[in-house]
Amino acid sequence: MPIAFLVSSRLAAQPADGGLDGLRLVEEPVAPAYVKDYDAYAGEGPHSWPVQFDLSNWVLFSAFDGGRRVGGAAVAWNTAGVDMLEGRDDLAVLWDLRVHPEHRGRGVGRGLFEAVVEWARARGCRELKVETQNVNVPACRFYARQGCELRSICQNAYPDLPGEVQLLWYKGL
Repeated sequence: MPIAFLVSSRLAAQPADGGLDGLRLVEEPVAPAYVKDYDAYAGEGPHSWPVQFDLSNWVLFSAFDGGRRVGGAAVAWNTAGVDMLEGRDDLAVLWDLRVHPEHRGRGVGRGLFEAVVEWARARGCRELKVETQNVNVPACRFYARQGCELRSICQNAYPDLPGEVQLLWYKGL
């Protein structure tokens, strides 16, 4: 299942008095546009997860159109060594959400997100955390529509990708 997307704009972090982490995000065009593929980075794709983490408390969701898989989501929970979980057992992290390009904009992502929320609630989680980047403007819009709150903007989270800014979203459950 591809996770690649076209980057034609980004959310630029600019200084702002009283802004989140002293910053505000302003959408600006990217020229030339380019394709970002998270799976192209070594050690980042789903095949690397079992090597890096104990997946016994993770869950994978799939969405199908007939017999064809058109989307998927992975959730990390209660897993030692996963810094994104902040050492909390009442926090789940939406580790990965992807929808096949031909099925984007049809509610597949929303359905997967809702399934993730229900799964996390059933385990006593009080919050769901999501990480994305400022170059993934469609994802940022999607998480905002799902009721997530942007709580952190970190400009130096990706030393190998100096133009990208980490955005951390939380949804109260």
